[in-house]
Amino acid sequence: MWHILGAGSLGTLWATRLARVGLPVQLILRDAERLNSYEQAGGLTLVEGDRVQRYPVAAQTADHPQPIQRLLVACKAYDAAQAVAQLAHRLQPGAELLLLQNGLGSQDEVARAVPQARCICVSSTEGAFRQADFQVVWAGHGHNWLGDPLRPEPPAWLADLQRAGIAHDWSPDILGRLWRKLALNCAINPLTVLYDCRNGALLDHAEQLAQLCHELSLLLNGCNQASAADGLYADVRRVVEATAANYSSMHQDVAQARRTEITYLLGYACRAAQQQRLHLPHLQALHAQLVAHLVARGLPSH
Repeated sequence: MWHILGAGSLGTLWATRLARVGLPVQLILRDAERLNSYEQAGGLTLVEGDRVQRYPVAAQTADHPQPIQRLLVACKAYDAAQAVAQLAHRLQPGAELLLLQNGLGSQDEVARAVPQARCICVSSTEGAFRQADFQVVWAGHGHNWLGDPLRPEPPAWLADLQRAGIAHDWSPDILGRLWRKLALNCAINPLTVLYDCRNGALLDHAEQLAQLCHELSLLLNGCNQASAADGLYADVRRVVEATAANYSSMHQDVAQARRTEITYLLGYACRAAQQQRLHLPHLQALHAQLVAHLVARGLPSH
């Protein structure tokens, strides 16, 4: 059984693909009111190009008694640890959690909340956005890297992902991938918020991008992630060009007056720099500007 916590874009994308090949899926929703809304919607809807398909995936609330062996945690980074802690009593011995959160820091928070479980980190490049409640548009086919920094052996259930057409690899260096993605997000997302622009417009600020990438590379090297630092600026340019028409996830959050994941992205990077005693003035100034911007808009700055 695949239990999926969180009916956001990635949670829905995974749930529908697993369900459509006949794998058992249970969606976990936050409360009875949310469950009632879901039941009225009649299931999860996946929009893939011109194809629109609804899947009546079974759903339950966190207080349901069913034991959990495998849990895909697809909620926001700032909600992950608390949401998982509410399910701790349901986790079977040897339960496995797949953590889909952006940035770094939440993975450690979850691991501390449920020390009895195996935590598997996922770094995803898949593009999806919610069109409406319980409806997701699969905007870009990407890839998923999975790995466990503590236990290198891959789990047998990767065959389920193969069957569901979820592109994936088991990565022996998942932390390197998470650091690389953190650096990409720190270079791109905050600037799109501050300049209120699509990703492609950052090419007009190439010098600032280059300065940030230089400092982020210093940070990655200082944190023993040299491979994640290699060719960072070129990769940032590639991502900006490939997603030129898109708004970053942080820009979307701010535009819709939602809390951002600043703590687990730029905040985490600045704390790591402080711990390594690295002076990264452009990165620290960017963090301060972003915090001020969020406060001015009445949004949480952490």
